[in-house]
Amino acid sequence: QVQVAESGGGLVQAGGSLRLSCTASGLRFDDVAMGWFRQAPGKEREGVSCISWSGESTYYVDAVKGRFTISRDGAKNTLYLQMNSLKPEDTAMYYCAAVSATDCSSYLSEDDAYPFWGQGTQVTVSS
Repeated sequence: QVQVAESGGGLVQAGGSLRLSCTASGLRFDDVAMGWFRQAPGKEREGVSCISWSGESTYYVDAVKGRFTISRDGAKNTLYLQMNSLKPEDTAMYYCAAVSATDCSSYLSEDDAYPFWGQGTQVTVSS
């Protein structure tokens, strides 16, 4: 049974940083591309970033480029999202997702492509 779980969310002031973590079990971590999505109240879920199975390729939505960094540690079956220079508009529930693919360039914004999801972790950025 595949299990995906996020952690690391919280309340932070604008300009601050948070690092989200996501652990995945029940799948071959090195065989899946991983993505981070977020959903703010009243808005649709949007893709934030994704990373290829090898970690060599990363992709970001324009709104977070230069501020967020995605990475993965195969030895720990863990995905990370380092978020710096946070803004109030980054406030959302953040979700981790996995897809059986080597790359995710076509899946950055395609949440329907990801079959495995976590429950989410809340990020709130105060102004």
